[in-house]
Amino acid sequence: MMLQYRDLAKLKTKKIVFEDVIAARDSATLEHLKELSSKRRVIEESINHTSYITEAIAREISGGLTSRCEQERLRLEQYLPLLENFIFHADLVSSHNRMVQWTSQLKIRWSSATSSSSFFDLRGPKFFQINNLRFELVMIHFHYGATLRERALEFLSTDLKQSAFIFREAAGVFHYLAHEVIPSLQSPIPAERPSEASSALCAAMSFICLAEAQAVYTRRAEEKGNTGFSVLAKLHYGVVELLSDATSAIQSWDWRRQDYFITVSGIYIILQSTT
Repeated sequence: MMLQYRDLAKLKTKKIVFEDVIAARDSATLEHLKELSSKRRVIEESINHTSYITEAIAREISGGLTSRCEQERLRLEQYLPLLENFIFHADLVSSHNRMVQWTSQLKIRWSSATSSSSFFDLRGPKFFQINNLRFELVMIHFHYGATLRERALEFLSTDLKQSAFIFREAAGVFHYLAHEVIPSLQSPIPAERPSEASSALCAAMSFICLAEAQAVYTRRAEEKGNTGFSVLAKLHYGVVELLSDATSAIQSWDWRRQDYFITVSGIYIILQSTT
């Protein structure tokens, strides 16, 4: 059993140029801000499909990587450390009025790949703006986890061991989001926010990715043909238990929210039918 659902990575974002908003006191700080903007720009162009770079150039820039998911993973891994470092230093002056003003002027905006508003707005995806640097960290991490999961799905037909390994990597990213990054979003956080900024959804996705990894291990054991029936039964039951945990995490979501999202309820229905 595999949940062949790849839409989680279909996020959109608006352009951010850090050095245009934040005043740098020295040339070194200015260069750091420019590098931050530069690394984010390639992610913006990738997920918004606005890049004019050819596949050959993209492959050369990424050091020969041919997989789009691997190229995106590299972009994210180059941006995340810079973003985390920037947030660390911004936190030191977070109470400063100018920092609060600058954060607001950055206009950090992301769409959702799971919210119902993203499906029914004929004008295009709805963008959510939260004036908090950690909102950017949340959405980038979610995109990272979704990209890893896509890569794991790509390996299903060629390398089951690698597929299971990357599924577990994705599970770790979603777990980190649910238990570390999202709780660090300080209030007040708008009630209307993308579902990706929910600990419940990220916890559910962590369990789903673990279940998918377990399903791959089970398939690999079955294909080898030398695994006992009792062991296979335990492997299958492990998948069921993880999906049950995912169901519980989704049920913890506040269904009374106005931004009711179809996709996650759809996953819930799938989980109910497989457990």
